[in-house]
Amino acid sequence: VNINKIATLRNSRGGNMPDVAKAAADCERFGAEGITVHPRPDERHIRYADVPAIKSVISVELNIEGNPIEKFMNLVLATKPAQVTLVPDAENVLTSNAGWDTVKNRAFLSEICLELHRNGIRSSIFVNPEPEMVRGAAACGCDRVELYTEAYASGYGKDREKAIAEYVIAAETARECGLGLNAGHDLNLSNLGFFTGKIPYLDEVSIGHAIICDALYMGLEKTIAAYLGALCR
Repeated sequence: VNINKIATLRNSRGGNMPDVAKAAADCERFGAEGITVHPRPDERHIRYADVPAIKSVISVELNIEGNPIEKFMNLVLATKPAQVTLVPDAENVLTSNAGWDTVKNRAFLSEICLELHRNGIRSSIFVNPEPEMVRGAAACGCDRVELYTEAYASGYGKDREKAIAEYVIAAETARECGLGLNAGHDLNLSNLGFFTGKIPYLDEVSIGHAIICDALYMGLEKTIAAYLGALCR
């Protein structure tokens, strides 16, 4: 469960309501197998100070997403989460909107992955569903790739078989390269079951916005249970 949106709500009013660390612990209590945070330089949702506080109250995996600028790397090396997902988002973007060009950025990403491995942190690179980018990620020495699923979510309502096709190919490429496989962006209760049914060897999906939206109507505990059910179809 990505808890960024809970932090966005807190920051809109000031103070500490809702408490993001408590929310993370509650998500675990309700069945979440991991917590994702994506601190950005402007701290418009998750703040850098939130991250160690969240880690201290959960026992499931912590995944920290972000662009590996110096401030971000200092945070993750101090916190030592289970996983760091490298995302090439610029400082002014509303949300992540593209994967890495792992060919052009191979030297840089290789250095980052090596540093993470030295510190016992699993590395994942956020990529578009393109075999070349998946193979490029493998060449960087990462452990996993995370497929950027916005295109799948956008096309799902029109032709779900067409929407999933390139993801199946990218997922198969990841397996051939010996990479673990994550996915995320705009996945929800409508499209998640079909995605995981077509790619049953996914290691992890990271979902935030849709979970928080559904929780407004169903409550957080029932929502997490519903998503776990969708993953098990």
